[in-house]
Amino acid sequence: MTDYEKNEFFLDGKNLTPEALAKKHRIEKDPSARTDHMKYMPDMEVIQSDMLEKLLGEVEAYDPAAYTAADVRRALDKDDIGVEDFKALLSPAAAPFLEEMAVKARNETGKHFGNTVYIFTPLYLANYCENYCVYCGFNCYNDIKRLQLNEQEMEHEMKVIADSGIEEILMLTGESKKMSSLEYIGTACKLARKYFRNVGLEIYPANVKDYKYLHECGADYVTVFQETYDSRRYEELHLMGHKRVFPYRFYAQERAILGGMRGVGFSALLGLSDFRKDAFASAMHVYLLQRKYPYVEYSLSCPRLRPIINNDKINPQDVHEKELCQVLCAYRLFLPYVGITVSSRESKSFRDGIAKIAATKISAGVSTGIGDHESKYSHTEDDNTGDEQFEIADVRSLDQMYNDMSGEGLQPVLNDYLYL
Repeated sequence: MTDYEKNEFFLDGKNLTPEALAKKHRIEKDPSARTDHMKYMPDMEVIQSDMLEKLLGEVEAYDPAAYTAADVRRALDKDDIGVEDFKALLSPAAAPFLEEMAVKARNETGKHFGNTVYIFTPLYLANYCENYCVYCGFNCYNDIKRLQLNEQEMEHEMKVIADSGIEEILMLTGESKKMSSLEYIGTACKLARKYFRNVGLEIYPANVKDYKYLHECGADYVTVFQETYDSRRYEELHLMGHKRVFPYRFYAQERAILGGMRGVGFSALLGLSDFRKDAFASAMHVYLLQRKYPYVEYSLSCPRLRPIINNDKINPQDVHEKELCQVLCAYRLFLPYVGITVSSRESKSFRDGIAKIAATKISAGVSTGIGDHESKYSHTEDDNTGDEQFEIADVRSLDQMYNDMSGEGLQPVLNDYLYL
């Protein structure tokens, strides 16, 4: 048991302290006990921009039910898809056109990406978190086994992953500046640069100077999930911690760009709110930034809500595979040059199929736990691992994924960057 667990939340790593339990009940029952989710905290950098207001206005005005089959037909008959066309393609009216959308999306993907599919793996460095997000397995009040890799353990995990053939890694932490400091993450970036050609980060949002530091340590790109662009729903789901501040999270990618990151990734967690509006908002976020910073590499993910430890009350909005396929095809037609990543949350059959249509990037050898890549890759038991953030559906190794993608007629790519 660490001092963090003992002093902040738990008596014995399992039972909440009386103070923590009282605070948890208070913020759950009394909305007035929560901080203003639109107000920045003192350590948060403010970017002078009206992009958030513009985007929220677009989302508020979007009514998916207002679009007809004729609107969808007009969109599909165009070579260049505009914002209104994209809205139509995301609408329920587009459901009967899904096969046609998939054919058009496949052609568009082939035009810009060929038949390639990029393969990477995530590495979770720590699962400590200071946020209370009711849908996340890492939330600070959830009784899970917490772990933080030290420098030697980090490097050991990286070597195990690199020896499997992986050349791109995405490193993740829970959102705790205390247990995953910038210096700690910077050390991980320096180590990762020894083993991998492409290094990504999915960590808590940071300020421009912090992103500049992490880029200098070796990070190439940053991914931040907004989770939901529905401000009211966001406030209901994020009850405590830095993540509660909606606008600071929204501007994370722009701060990363200003800090020198080569690429930025975006996503909503589909199922937390109206998935059509969240999908629309995610793509519009990219669309607006793409016009402001055209030299940056942009990518979109499209994860659906998955079960987590100790929570069977999430009640996600229904987002089925057909709806997810529709979203991904609409993304490809609206943003033809943007990379699209499909999570291991999805099944093998779905990932194999969508990689031939719209997706350009896919993970392999995935674990959302801490410190278990060696046991996962060598099939040995190891109790010294931290609990996972969520359940995954596709557990294929790199070799399995590589062979399956090749068998589907795709060309798996492990890296396409050269550092001179």
